[in-house]
Amino acid sequence: MLDICRIAPFFSEWDETLIWSCLQGCMGYAIADDEENPSAAQIVVGDFCFYAGTPDGGLIAKAAAPIITPKDEKWNPFIEAVWGDRVEKTCRYAMKKQPDAFDTERLTQYAESLGKEYELKMFDEGIYGLVALENWSKDFCSQFIDYSDYHKRGLGVAAIYQGKPVSGASSYTVYHGGIEIEIDTKPEFRGKGLATACGARLILECLSRGLYPSWDAHDLRSVALAEKLGYQMDHPYTVYIKK
Repeated sequence: MLDICRIAPFFSEWDETLIWSCLQGCMGYAIADDEENPSAAQIVVGDFCFYAGTPDGGLIAKAAAPIITPKDEKWNPFIEAVWGDRVEKTCRYAMKKQPDAFDTERLTQYAESLGKEYELKMFDEGIYGLVALENWSKDFCSQFIDYSDYHKRGLGVAAIYQGKPVSGASSYTVYHGGIEIEIDTKPEFRGKGLATACGARLILECLSRGLYPSWDAHDLRSVALAEKLGYQMDHPYTVYIKK
């Protein structure tokens, strides 16, 4: 069995909470090119696999998640050689981790901005069961074993309309001292400020519990929402998405 301490140095200075989740034993798993004397490793958490160390084509061929994320550019030619046109090269956007950057007054205003037809509610077993059934919302809780696990370690807020969740913000993953936020809205309810309200409420809840609400943006629209809620973009980075 791979000793996680043997590969941890490959991922040092990578400010990515999903990697922390694995290294801390919270979620995910890791494999290496050699368990006793590794020179490269893959960490898999949810839809992401992260590569670090000396590029290894054999390890890349074992990419076990749809989003392949290299630590640096030296991995790129190997990923492209192995996966070819079966992946699409694109970028995501890392947001700065600044615990003191949030304006709680403004976040409270956002959280209280919804019309009377909507209600913000913390995830309970009923909401968990509903969001787990639909494609737009299943990633709110997909990394947890069941509701008991989510109740113990997860955290989420849903916008309820006529008794059903139509938007939400939740812990995609967890790590020691924080969560990685997953946020989405049912397509026909987008553009109504629901994601802003849910995100604001979840951030406030995290801060009240001493947790950091980490945000990683998959596109510029997500960056804009994050910045509205108080985050600042750090840098874009390359990922490869399996087709």
